[in-house]
Amino acid sequence: MKGFPDKHDEYKKRHDELWPEMKKLLEDHGCKRYSIWLDEELSFLFGCLKIEDEQRWKKVPETEINKKWWTFMENVMDTNPDSSPISMGLKKAFEL
Repeated sequence: MKGFPDKHDEYKKRHDELWPEMKKLLEDHGCKRYSIWLDEELSFLFGCLKIEDEQRWKKVPETEINKKWWTFMENVMDTNPDSSPISMGLKKAFEL
């Protein structure tokens, strides 16, 4: 994902103040750990999460609270027409 260069602090603030209902949604869909890392020079965001079940996790984008979060975040990062973050998958290069 990619944040807007002048919105790094706001992006972090919004996640520091994550809505309780968003936290519950993530937990209810099997998210055990979630970290987002920022490359401040390029404004790239890298999310890393541990989930219990891929099928349950795939339902998150369909929820109203997630769609509301996307709309809330669209003025601090690159988004698609449906307000979802523009993201790309990465190819695993190494794992120990």
